[in-house]
Amino acid sequence: QVQLVESGGGLVQAGGSLRLSCAASGRSFSTIAMGWFRQAPGKEREFVSAITWSGAITYYADSVKGRFTISRDNAKNTVYLEMNSLKPEDTAVYYCAGSPPSGKVYTNEYQYWGQGTQVTVSS
Repeated sequence: QVQLVESGGGLVQAGGSLRLSCAASGRSFSTIAMGWFRQAPGKEREFVSAITWSGAITYYADSVKGRFTISRDNAKNTVYLEMNSLKPEDTAVYYCAGSPPSGKVYTNEYQYWGQGTQVTVSS
């Protein structure tokens, strides 16, 4: 069992930066892929980024490619999402997720989910 707690959200102006963190409890963190999703008001939850258990491979939605960077520190049981050049359309609740089915990092079929952290980007 893995429990996930996100932090680092907040209010930022367009063009600014934020770094989200997701702290995990449980011994299996270092063996599972992790992802970030977001959900804007009135919209479905969408994939943002994912990273394999070792950190060797990363995945990004086209909308954030080149602006967001996912990373992980298995010694600290933490995954990060560095968000730069933020846009108002990045406003959403951001969720950390863990352990997707094999080959399905882009889907929302992850086994573990955090409660989310709000990111608001003002224009």
